[in-house]
Amino acid sequence: MPADPDRVITAARAWLGTPYHDQASLKAIGCDCLGLARGVWRDVVGTEPFLIPPYSRDWGETGPREVLAEGAAAVMIAIPPANAPPGALVLFRMERRAIAKHVGILTGPATFVHACERLGVIEQALTPAWHRRIAYAFQFPAI
Repeated sequence: MPADPDRVITAARAWLGTPYHDQASLKAIGCDCLGLARGVWRDVVGTEPFLIPPYSRDWGETGPREVLAEGAAAVMIAIPPANAPPGALVLFRMERRAIAKHVGILTGPATFVHACERLGVIEQALTPAWHRRIAYAFQFPAI
């Protein structure tokens, strides 16, 4: 059973303005896109289910495994990306042959929250350019 999407969206928006900091997850102090998702998990679901090992910032990284998607699938509810509703966590493939490495949380039918290197945590339009990069979608589980 998925978590209440309004609760997920409220939790994600509470991170707005948090500065960008690679591999961090501290609201109002610093986070990257995965750190944002981890913080929303803690706010909505509870304790994180496993430690996140260090990871590269290379959005063009290729490989045989979708590590981020596999990790999310182990603890979240996988849904078709085309049907992802507000409150869903989406994984973006930033380059055609690369693995999915960017994370956002949908806040409306055409908006999402994510962490950007220069801007920190922001809410912005899910433009066609962003939408076509969605590779996976998940819902947070209810506690």
